[in-house]
Amino acid sequence: MTIFTALVSGLLFGVGLLVSGMANPAKVLGFLDVFGTWDPSLAFVMAGAIAVGLVAFGVARRMTRSLSGEPMRLPATQSIDRRLMAGAVVFGVGWGLAGFCPGPALVALAAGSGKALIFVLAMVAGMVLYEWLETRRKNPSAGVATSVDAVDA
Repeated sequence: MTIFTALVSGLLFGVGLLVSGMANPAKVLGFLDVFGTWDPSLAFVMAGAIAVGLVAFGVARRMTRSLSGEPMRLPATQSIDRRLMAGAVVFGVGWGLAGFCPGPALVALAAGSGKALIFVLAMVAGMVLYEWLETRRKNPSAGVATSVDAVDA
């Protein structure tokens, strides 16, 4: 049932991205061009998404299990730190350069967009790099052979 729920949720999200124009990089870049031919329509899409999200998180905070019976896992931290800000900047720069964010890029990729393929490959490379850096940050000796390792071999 969980896989079915995820599939239906993903399809609904994808259709919403298509209907709203969020999967169209030209529409997104028009929204970001505030000093040119600005297209404010995506601001209404975002405001609607924020409103739905606020209600959903308000309800979710009071639940211990999701509707599918899974344990409720909400973010534990609410602080704004350097890492969050750096991630937001990287996300924003990527969005501004390509006109895609991850969800719409996957929708456009499924529709056969070559530009989306390049974006998704770069996104996956960034995710792999992040995981590698995060592993190194948490365990600085990860992947580094020591003299003890050489003796044990």
